[in-house]
Amino acid sequence: MKYQNFYQESIAHPEQFWSEQAKQLDWFKVPKNILSKDAFNYNQWFEDGELNLSYLCIDKHINDGFGAQNAIIYDSPVTNTKQHITFNQLHHEVSKLAGGLQGLGLQKGDTCIIYMPMIPQALYAMLACARIGVIHSVVFGGFAPHELAIRIDDSKPKVIITASNGVEIERIIPYKPFVDEAIEKAKNKPERVVVFDRQLGVEIPNKSYDINYTTLVAESPSVAPVSVKSTHPSYILYTSGTTGTPKGIIRDTGGYATALKFSMKYIYGVNEGETFWAASDVGWVVGHSFIAYGPLLNRNTSVLFEGKPIRTPDASTFWRVISEHNVKAMFTAPTAIRAIKKEDPEGEFIKRYDLSCLKYQFLAGERCDVATLTWAEEQLGIPVIDHWWQTESGWPMLANMVGVDLQEIRPGSAGSPVCGYDIQILDEDGEQVESSVEGYVAVKLPLPPGTLSNLWGNPERFKSGYLDRFPGYYFSGDGGYKDEDNYVFITGRVDDIINVAGHRLSTAEMEEIVASHSDVAECAVFGVHCELKGQKPLGLVVLKSNETPGKQQTIQKEIIQDVRKEIGAVASFRDVLVVNRLPKTRSGKILRKLLRNIADEQQYNIPSTIDDVSIIEEIKTVYQTHKIGIHN
Repeated sequence: MKYQNFYQESIAHPEQFWSEQAKQLDWFKVPKNILSKDAFNYNQWFEDGELNLSYLCIDKHINDGFGAQNAIIYDSPVTNTKQHITFNQLHHEVSKLAGGLQGLGLQKGDTCIIYMPMIPQALYAMLACARIGVIHSVVFGGFAPHELAIRIDDSKPKVIITASNGVEIERIIPYKPFVDEAIEKAKNKPERVVVFDRQLGVEIPNKSYDINYTTLVAESPSVAPVSVKSTHPSYILYTSGTTGTPKGIIRDTGGYATALKFSMKYIYGVNEGETFWAASDVGWVVGHSFIAYGPLLNRNTSVLFEGKPIRTPDASTFWRVISEHNVKAMFTAPTAIRAIKKEDPEGEFIKRYDLSCLKYQFLAGERCDVATLTWAEEQLGIPVIDHWWQTESGWPMLANMVGVDLQEIRPGSAGSPVCGYDIQILDEDGEQVESSVEGYVAVKLPLPPGTLSNLWGNPERFKSGYLDRFPGYYFSGDGGYKDEDNYVFITGRVDDIINVAGHRLSTAEMEEIVASHSDVAECAVFGVHCELKGQKPLGLVVLKSNETPGKQQTIQKEIIQDVRKEIGAVASFRDVLVVNRLPKTRSGKILRKLLRNIADEQQYNIPSTIDDVSIIEEIKTVYQTHKIGIHN
């Protein structure tokens, strides 16, 4: 099969194309209405179909005689634990937890927050919610109580499922106290908190709303999967918004299952029964799509890894996991490869392991620089494939579809459009630009199955944020260009979202926290280039009064602690510089892009509207003094 033919078929005849792909699933009620409009006049897929994600991920494979196959391999170098979980065992854990959640009063359409580390119980919780039609919202464990409280108030969960703690290399992260603090901060109060005790000697604060996870599962009956409509929300996943308020992306059920089954076969080239590993976290979209649902839907063994690419115990960890668990295709962020490369530039650790099982190495989550991709290709001797997608899309939008035919890999490009995505580069007026001209990356409607169906409780924000900028298109928020062969190159965000080691974070939210410090008169927070993490936030502050250097250092430390407390360590906010003034237009707008370009040593033009040109030299001096800049 040729990619070009396959792709063109999906664009020319989308209903026929995706109707065929939907037949790969075991529906409770097979859809007849393939593409229609919802109440907001937005496209929806398989409206009249009914199915259940938990059934497709577990029961179907048992019914087909594969109950003894490993569904999950849990590998935790931070706790020195390995566990092989078969589909039969997965069924037992998930169906009884689902029964327990029903016993707590959760019903189809209710919401539940999952705030868990990378342990099997996190996947059990996701699948148990899906089993009874409860809409889950997994919150990344690296987020602080303030961020969790925002998500509690937006999604209004009846129940939160959490654990005693996470483990960060040699450091214990207290999850349960974070949950208690978040509930205290939140206006909406969940009825129950189900707590899994990891038995690591961590003291768990006891509250009246607490339920012991292990006891709940032991005392609850197994329950069968309920039938839900294809359009039923499977989960809410929050992503950073330009206003500083996170956006609750809604994912449907039938379209999502169809897209994931398609992805495993045609994008990742993985056959049923083979092992797939996405080295991400369940708190991110990669964890939803390609640790939990995608591999299990496709009857793949999914590796659940609790560790880091380095220091658990060293830069050989990834290669050990691949060799030991017979991984065919692996997915990680370029940051992980950069970290390994820094520790092991000659690839000596790689040579210790038999990696003949590994056919493809996929990279995504942030822009992959050419040097990182080339190093990985040279060391692994296999195709290393950069690809691009978003929380909003739920599955890849640009890729080299190795399950169709492996095309030429062009370093710097995230590949060609995936089936169903009519990706165009537009100018300010919404007109398509010529090849090699940079513009806005947009996707012509309708989007394929599996993409966002709306924003939780905020359809107006959905429309204004994604659909209004270019009528007839979904606007990705990224800039980029195409070459003459339709390979797409993503150049980065065009708003204030930055990508720190694959984590999308809002600089507007950080700036709000910095500005709230009592000694700060004004500030700017923006992303600058980072050799390891791709980007990192940099804060510039103007103080209300001239302070001594010693007092300035104290203020800087307080600001960093404030951001860490409100957002979490995931922000990687470590750099705050004191300046006398910030460059502004005559109307008072701070020129953040100019500040970023100077730090990144990129070409820049000083706008004619700037109020005082001499400030630019002052800023450059501050940067040089503090060694800010990609060549320092």
